[in-house]
Amino acid sequence: MAYKITENRIGLPAIGEAYADAQNLPLGTIVQASDPDRGSGEFIWLKGLDSTVLGSWVTYNTDDYSTALSAANAIGPVAVASAAIVTGEYGWYQIDGKPQAKAADVADNGRVYLSGSAGVCDDALVAGDRVWNAKWASEDDTDTNLADVEIARPFVTDKNELGDT
Repeated sequence: MAYKITENRIGLPAIGEAYADAQNLPLGTIVQASDPDRGSGEFIWLKGLDSTVLGSWVTYNTDDYSTALSAANAIGPVAVASAAIVTGEYGWYQIDGKPQAKAADVADNGRVYLSGSAGVCDDALVAGDRVWNAKWASEDDTDTNLADVEIARPFVTDKNELGDT
C-alpha cells in the first residue's frame, strides 16, 4: 500500500513520487498521511539531491529546505525519502511514523546511527552520530537493504548525549 494524504486540501502532490517542479507548494509544507499497513505519518516537502533513492536518510536545512544525504558528523533535522528524488526535483520526505529506510545490517529495536555510507544508517554505535527520536522496527531485508524504522521528527547533533556541550 502507499501513504495517502489525509488533510482536506485540494491538489497536493502524491507521496512516493518525484516532481520536476515545486507544484506551487511552499517548501517545508508538512502534511499528515495514512497507510493501512504502516499507520499514520507526517511528511515534509523538500528539494531533492542526486543519489537519493527510496528510503534514503537525509538531513535538511530549514532555511532553504535543501537536503544532503546523511553522513558521519552531520547535524540537523533528519527525514527519509519516500521516492527517488534527485537534484532539480521535489518530493515528500517522512519525518514521523514508520517508513522503510536504507539500512546496513540492523537488528530490530536497535538505536539508529549515521553510517559511513551516504544515505544509509546502521545500529552500530558511532560516537556523536546517533539519530535521536528513531528506532529500528525490523531487521534489514538483505535484498532491498531496507528496514522498518520508527521516527518522530528525528535529528542529529554530532554529540554523544543530548546534554553534551
